[in-house]
Amino acid sequence: MSDRALHILVIDANRIRASIIEEGLKEAGQARVTVIDEAKGLMRRIVELDPDVIVIDLESPNRDALEHMFQVSRAAKRPVAMFVDRTDDASIEAAIDAGVSAYVVDGLKKERIKPILDTAIRRFRAFERLRQELDQARSELSERKRIERAKGILMRTRGLSEESAYALLRSTAMQQNKRIAEIAESLITAARLLGEEEGI
Repeated sequence: MSDRALHILVIDANRIRASIIEEGLKEAGQARVTVIDEAKGLMRRIVELDPDVIVIDLESPNRDALEHMFQVSRAAKRPVAMFVDRTDDASIEAAIDAGVSAYVVDGLKKERIKPILDTAIRRFRAFERLRQELDQARSELSERKRIERAKGILMRTRGLSEESAYALLRSTAMQQNKRIAEIAESLITAARLLGEEEGI
């Protein structure tokens, strides 16, 4: 996501307030701004427009409107800056849980929009990095567990030592040009289908 020529989507039912945001963004050098003034078919429009950043402005939001926008934030997987006139602790917590990158209460001033947007983008990127690292760690842990289980199957069914079982998995992976975890998964699946933990 480049900081130049970002496509920014502004969601605001109040066209006058939306124009304040739009003007502030354009003055800050953000020329690609699209405004949506109704919530109907919102996710479909977001998918079609594929914006880099979403700015949501809610004037006196009720609980249903907030929850709908939080759902949008969860599904969009984009930096989201949300401006609201009033809030409570539960709404702030819900915004954080929904992945809203910047949640601004009573702060819609033209000159503040760009710094808030920059902050939202940075927070989103930091969160995405953490999420990717967590996903990677979970994936590696899952793979290690599969390999350990496959080694156990080979040790029991073929009477191999742990080192020999791993060597067999590794050599089979090299022969088939696959990752060891894929061979391990195939072995576990075969053992499950046979009802008996048999080897490769």
